[in-house]
Amino acid sequence: MKQRSIYTIAFLSTAIICNAQNWGKVLNTAKDAAVTNSTTIIETAKTNTNAAAVINRTEGLLGGAATPAAPSLTNDEVIKGLKEALTVGTNNSSGMASKADGYLKNPKLFIPWPAEAKDMRAKLIKMGMQKKVTEFETSLNRAAEEAAKKAAPVFVDAVTGMSIGDGFAILNGADSAATHYLREKTFAPLKAQFMPVVKEAIAKVKVTSYWTPLATAYNKLPGVKKQNPDLNDYVATKAINGLMILILEEEAKIRKDPMARVTDLLKKVFGFKK
Repeated sequence: MKQRSIYTIAFLSTAIICNAQNWGKVLNTAKDAAVTNSTTIIETAKTNTNAAAVINRTEGLLGGAATPAAPSLTNDEVIKGLKEALTVGTNNSSGMASKADGYLKNPKLFIPWPAEAKDMRAKLIKMGMQKKVTEFETSLNRAAEEAAKKAAPVFVDAVTGMSIGDGFAILNGADSAATHYLREKTFAPLKAQFMPVVKEAIAKVKVTSYWTPLATAYNKLPGVKKQNPDLNDYVATKAINGLMILILEEEAKIRKDPMARVTDLLKKVFGFKK
């Protein structure tokens, strides 16, 4: 009996030891699996984190996933857009200036008595010739209005032939940058091309017939410096200056008002973000 108990205890001990060893293997296997899974999870998390960072960084560069990238714009497109803006501005400006009183009743454009002959004007008014003085000044402005009717083709030719290097510098410049560039680069040849139009206009409105009596009366006065200004040159310069003012204003409209961008090119160029 005692011996049987000893066998029983030995058997149970062996079974317990075997089970313990088996459970140890199970635990070790579970542990290894847990470590492997944890590593996989960690690596996956790292990958996802890196992917998220890349996505976030990309979205930041693009301005957000929902915001499409701005259309690209080349320097050639900018130059064409600037010239188109000046062309549109020229056509609109010549239309406004060529209307009746386009110069005469617009303080910005009004052509006054020649500054070089201001003393002559003052003396003539004292002599009771105010009406004649006013008629002459009116004729100067009528000549400019008449010349403006044929100004657009001359100005557009100047715009088309104008050489522009860095279009973006003008595009991102002041609201009048393109007009100032046009004036700086083309004024002399533009004036030469415009002069025949001005001479024709001066003859049509008879500016000389208003000037001659005034000059004759003044030049008869003792001790005065005889006056004979070049009216063709004077009217041409003032007429161009007036048109440039209007073109400048049209350029500013195109830059600021999307409704003034009447072509697809103007919309693309002047809608481009700096």
